[in-house]
Amino acid sequence: MFQEFKDWFWLERFWLPPTIKWSDLEDHDGLVFVKPSHLYMTIPCAFGLLIIRHVFEKIIATPLAKAFGIKEDVRKIIPNPVLENFFKYSTRQPSQTDIYGLAKKCNLTERQVERWFRSRRNRERPCRMKKFQEACWRFAFYLVITAAGIAFLYDKPWVYDLWQVWNGYPTQPLLPSQYWYYILEMSFYWSLLFSLGSDVKRKDFLAHVIHHLAAISLMSFSWCANYIRSGTLVMIVHDVADIWLESAKMFSYAGWTQTCNILFFIFSAIFLVSRLIIFPFWILYCTLVIPMHYLEPFFSYVFLNLQLMVLQVLHLYWGYFILKMLKRCIFSKNIQDVRSDDEGEYEEEEEEEEEEEEKEEATKDKDRDCLKNGLGADRYLIPNGQHGR
Repeated sequence: MFQEFKDWFWLERFWLPPTIKWSDLEDHDGLVFVKPSHLYMTIPCAFGLLIIRHVFEKIIATPLAKAFGIKEDVRKIIPNPVLENFFKYSTRQPSQTDIYGLAKKCNLTERQVERWFRSRRNRERPCRMKKFQEACWRFAFYLVITAAGIAFLYDKPWVYDLWQVWNGYPTQPLLPSQYWYYILEMSFYWSLLFSLGSDVKRKDFLAHVIHHLAAISLMSFSWCANYIRSGTLVMIVHDVADIWLESAKMFSYAGWTQTCNILFFIFSAIFLVSRLIIFPFWILYCTLVIPMHYLEPFFSYVFLNLQLMVLQVLHLYWGYFILKMLKRCIFSKNIQDVRSDDEGEYEEEEEEEEEEEEKEEATKDKDRDCLKNGLGADRYLIPNGQHGR
């Protein structure tokens, strides 16, 4: 059964142009060609990147965050088993009826119960240190992989002449630089997919999942069908903008607003040019139009371009958010990442309310101390009735 499915899945008419056989892509005369089995390496490499990421965040990202003045938030709350069980097993957002019942049960005021749940929710919110560590890791990887991509591609003729992308297809040999560029890029996206559960959850979580799966699927398919040349162009166009986004986030978490704004404007310009101009009018033209001068339409050609179009829809989706952030920056003179944590704005408001309540409690404590000393509301008057003339 499995063998029948495997034979059907790898039918040449699904992957290769008519008249081309898998035997045509066998290694010969010192030339190496792509093989689906090469992709097995991406999984152990992905776990290797997760280990490197853990070490990087501990040794480099954390000290760098502290140098920027970012501290690990320690949110302490008064232990209460009854409220803790309700928080874990019922709801994080109790209704007014729940608050009333819990207050009676715990011999607390309703305000104290509300404050406890607010503090408990804030303790679950990812701290700036974790956000900075994640952004720093992604910045470091995108910086390295972009530099490597430029080094791999700067002397390749198909970068400057798109017609060379299809010259000799599909019997184009695999270069060592192409192999490592693909393996590292795919391993990184696998590692991001594996760490989604532990990373900071954002509002566009689903879009991230779709993006990572689409990227892995696209790279895997382009590898198996030997669309390596066009694949490397797609990767470099995507990586070049992400460096600036992650660096902007790093400075945003550090509170360097002006630097963050400058980096975000640079990112926006590069993103809009690379994803909304170069990608549709250069990459898609290369994969959709030029091949028709060399080949007849076949299945993998159609499937490749469908995946690239899905990617372009995601570009438009994120382009909308970027323009939204630019609008906010221009009119409010402040950039806030709209791809923030899930319920982030609500939790920040809760944290502000908690701080205000703490200040209010501190003021009340001072007032009580003053009352105990017999000063009352007129504690700033000169004692013994000695008023200035």
